Amino acid sequence: MKVKVALIQDSPVFFEKEKTLEKVERLTRKYAQQGCELIVFPESYIPGYPRGFDFGAVVGRRSEEGRILYQRYYENSVELEGDDLDRLVNLSKSAGVYLVVGLTERQKNTGSLFCSMVYISPTDGFLGVHRKIKPTGTERLIWAESDGESLVSFKTKIGKLGGLICWENYLPLARMSMYQMGVEIYIAPTADAREEWISSMKHIALEGRCFVLGCNQYFTKSMYSEEFQVLLAGEPEVLCRGGSVIVSPLGKVIAGPLYGKEGAVIATLDISEIIGSKLDFDVAGHYARNDIFKLEVEGQPKMKVEKDL
Repeated sequence: MKVKVALIQDSPVFFEKEKTLEKVERLTRKYAQQGCELIVFPESYIPGYPRGFDFGAVVGRRSEEGRILYQRYYENSVELEGDDLDRLVNLSKSAGVYLVVGLTERQKNTGSLFCSMVYISPTDGFLGVHRKIKPTGTERLIWAESDGESLVSFKTKIGKLGGLICWENYLPLARMSMYQMGVEIYIAPTADAREEWISSMKHIALEGRCFVLGCNQYFTKSMYSEEFQVLLAGEPEVLCRGGSVIVSPLGKVIAGPLYGKEGAVIATLDISEIIGSKLDFDVAGHYARNDIFKLEVEGQPKMKVEKDL
């Protein structure tokens, strides 16, 4: 089975949910028309990853301006019980593609936010959501932590999908929770544009014997509206240079990394290559030592299977 995938390396309309959703729709239709069957958007693409913002917080003190900024971020975040999800589901169905979209999610009846990625099928609609189990550094100020229920995976017509967001991928046991489910297309949206991140994507592909899709955005300071410029006085012009990349189960880069511009990283994955790659290494199979090591993940759901499989 071969699957054509596209990683969208683009910028949102920052803090503008409606305009960013419109952009998701345009880009999805564009790459669906090119024959892509799976389209991935970066970490917190809706309504944007707030790089450089401190939300008016230091140890022991928060500012009123920071609270107002957080409220605006909240108001432009996605509520999965509302019309935003229906819109993405309808887009997936009408375009005939699987969507994995990084977004900041607000939950009904709470004031908390999660860094999430949603999985959507063109036939089955909303498959599920992964919420970051460990935000990094100051991200913990704005994003809550999720639990084992967020370690989701899905058996679909294009292969077994799963993955982790950004530096969650540095948690060895979180990665192993994906390998144990047999994930074939491992999706890693991120905001990390370092060279070292590419090394991590290669390592995960080699370790998990899976295709790895590392999707990042390209974003400059001038893309922020004028009202936000005062918050970014000390930041460089290029805030995130991208680096979206697709890696084979043997750790070879097959598309990308794309740096320094907006665009898409596209490749056709031959899922049958995964079995051959496991001849000499299968981390959850013949290379495991189940007589010594056991991983039990609290709350992790079984792999969800599309209805007609």
